[in-house]
Amino acid sequence: MLLKIAAVYVGASVLTFIAYWMDKRAAQRKRPRIPEATLLVLGLAGGWPGGWVAQHTLRHKTKKSGYRALFWISVIVNIACVAWLIENVEV
Repeated sequence: MLLKIAAVYVGASVLTFIAYWMDKRAAQRKRPRIPEATLLVLGLAGGWPGGWVAQHTLRHKTKKSGYRALFWISVIVNIACVAWLIENVEV
């Protein structure tokens, strides 16, 4: 089970990092953006490590305190859900 969870985190993190990169690029080019809700859902689905890395390496979404608060809430919810799965679901 842990290996499956790790695989989901890796895949979701790569996808989330790419989404942040695409959003940053769209912002720089004044193109349509990826909705913040989409970025948050990707993080909630296990991609938050990739989102966190993207925020720091790309310097994207680091000044929006409202977004950052929602991001960290989604991290806590994700970790709580995974902890519950590990504790309660047998494989």
